[in-house]
Amino acid sequence: MTRPLLFLDVDGPLNPWAAKPERRPEGYTTIRVPVASRPRPLRVWLNPSHGPALQALPYDLCWATTWTADANRWIAPVLGLPDLPYVDFGARLLRERPDGVHWKTEALVEYAAGRPFAWVDDEQSPLDDAYVTDRHPGPALLHHVNPRVGLRGEDFAALEEFATGLGG
Repeated sequence: MTRPLLFLDVDGPLNPWAAKPERRPEGYTTIRVPVASRPRPLRVWLNPSHGPALQALPYDLCWATTWTADANRWIAPVLGLPDLPYVDFGARLLRERPDGVHWKTEALVEYAAGRPFAWVDDEQSPLDDAYVTDRHPGPALLHHVNPRVGLRGEDFAALEEFATGLGG
């Protein structure tokens, strides 16, 4: 059986952007990423222990983030991850849908092409669960991560449980 995909969002799960801005979470390091549209670099908090923990999970990792290919340039090295494939959202990038489904959801279902997947993000809703249930023939886990704290032990446990529950 093919390993399931793990779609990774950066901001929220890996970068707890909603944490108190004056207080970097324990275990995290700070990087500053220059962004052309901003006068100051973007502050990003990353926990280097997340890389080995993600690689230990029984998944094929894939970026599912607005960072797209830049996640390999800025995020992966800090986490100790290799270059990963990423979902190219094309014209859907940041486009609100009239049905309230998250703009990433349709692209992730298409990318998975029936393959089991888990998606960690801080923006899914019950509408996304319903969309995936209706349009994805394989098992899927949409796992919400609190953007104030990022990925934690219980999140890794839930991902492990889902993958091992698939069998094979």
